Amino acid sequence: MQILLETERLILRQFTEADADNLFQLDSDREVVKLTTNLGEPTPYSVIKTEFLPEIFQYYEKYNNYGYWGAIEKSNGAFIGWFLLKPIIHASYFNPQFVNANDIELGYRLRKAAWGKGYATEGSKALIKKGFHEGVERIVAVAFAANLASIRVMEKLGLTFQAKVIYEENNQEAVLYSISQSSYKNKISPSLFTSKS
Repeated sequence: MQILLETERLILRQFTEADADNLFQLDSDREVVKLTTNLGEPTPYSVIKTEFLPEIFQYYEKYNNYGYWGAIEKSNGAFIGWFLLKPIIHASYFNPQFVNANDIELGYRLRKAAWGKGYATEGSKALIKKGFHEGVERIVAVAFAANLASIRVMEKLGLTFQAKVIYEENNQEAVLYSISQSSYKNKISPSLFTSKS
């Protein structure tokens, strides 16, 4: 299994078929999925196996460093959720009115036990740094307007508000935030941008 990157406390690695149970447990927690497109409804195991995992594997076949990555806690080897960094054109909310076709989407979903520990910020910061080191021009992230915790993470990462959008499949209001490579260089310490991953 391929490791994408490591942070001080996390390993981000490729998913395998053996992760079906991990993903099912993650999406079975109504608190975890209440502010996602699931709207609090657990994802059936059959959907994980026949739709979500195959979608994840397609990213690995199509791209070298884009897709979904399992997040592992280094201290105990526990699966705590996932992060994503992928072309925005694959997002269900893609709309050229708000985003560019070459923008890269950032996101995550973590188990409740991992909340409040700074993991969302830590993993996202590492992915942003990696993306910009590899030539990405702009990274965007979307959260439901009610998801104040995720909005705080985006702002902490230096992303700024761009627009309100509506998820057509469930008519939920969301907010779109973004950060460009140039503003990243200005906001983040230059030593962070030039250091090795």
